[in-house]
Amino acid sequence: MSKSVLALIHIGYWLLYLLLMLLFFIFMRIGVEPGKGIFEGNKYYIFFGAFTVVPAVFGFYTFYTVLFSRFLSRKKILLLFLMGFLSAYACGLIGVLFMVLLSFADLGLPMLNKEWTPALELSIVTFIIALLNGGMGLIIRGFIRWYIELKWKEELSKKNFETELALVKSQLDPHFLFNTINNIDVLIGKDADKASAYLNKLSEMMRFMLYETKTDKIPLQKELDYLQRYIDLQKIRHADLNFVHFERRGEAEELEIAPMVLIPLVENAFKFADGVKGKEAIVLRINIENEHLYFNCSNRYLSVRPQTRFGGLGNSLMAKRLDLLYPHAELQFSDDGARYAVNLILNLAQHALYHH
Repeated sequence: MSKSVLALIHIGYWLLYLLLMLLFFIFMRIGVEPGKGIFEGNKYYIFFGAFTVVPAVFGFYTFYTVLFSRFLSRKKILLLFLMGFLSAYACGLIGVLFMVLLSFADLGLPMLNKEWTPALELSIVTFIIALLNGGMGLIIRGFIRWYIELKWKEELSKKNFETELALVKSQLDPHFLFNTINNIDVLIGKDADKASAYLNKLSEMMRFMLYETKTDKIPLQKELDYLQRYIDLQKIRHADLNFVHFERRGEAEELEIAPMVLIPLVENAFKFADGVKGKEAIVLRINIENEHLYFNCSNRYLSVRPQTRFGGLGNSLMAKRLDLLYPHAELQFSDDGARYAVNLILNLAQHALYHH
């Protein structure tokens, strides 16, 4: 939501509020002799502003900024009610104090006539004004947040759809499937048990891509299992078992990750390492520590610079999707002319869907 729209919402609310209060005080003046009491001279307008505007403004923006962020957004409802009543009464007292400072001798304020009852009654009224406007502040802030999250989810859904299309085309394309199936077919005559194991890996991969990636978050272990199966199937094509070095540290239990975050990066490394010979043509390191995932994937390449596409995903799309899912993610690329590397740091506890 743009700043101009937010400004219009606030301006529109206060114009409607002032109009309502003005009509209320006009009705109060009906039948009252002009120039008497609070209606004497400009006192009426000063009283109108101090009595209705000051507690309303303080109450509205206290609830809108502080209470919403600290309590309602964190679902601390009991604390919200407690702090809401205390804040509203404090805002009401600010309104009373404001009128005291203006020194209205005819308003029955305690500093001027030594009586507490009028001030107590006045503070109760200003408390109600502050509380009602504070409630409206929460409603408006909630509406704004709902609208922002709605637009965010629409954009994320679009990016996820584009990602799914690109990954389906790249990961499950006929070239990949045919190569893998042919390799398994060759293994059947040599080692039937090994061929069966690889076929099961391929089946699990396809099941993961078709069914497991539809949710907002999946167990991190499933994403890592997919990567392991993908690497195992790719190794069939290479005589050198050390073509890929996969190193993993840390525990993934009870951690979750958005699906298809790591897969394009690994798939891209295999794509551009095709034709490269030798040990550790691809090096993949994953470290899990304190709900942080540290991912490093590097590959040697022949002549084509690999940073242009990620398994059908452009750099910009990959970065935008990460920014939507994990706003504080750190994604870096490096190229020394012979080896291309991707470094990614994710705080798995700060998924945007739950911390937006």
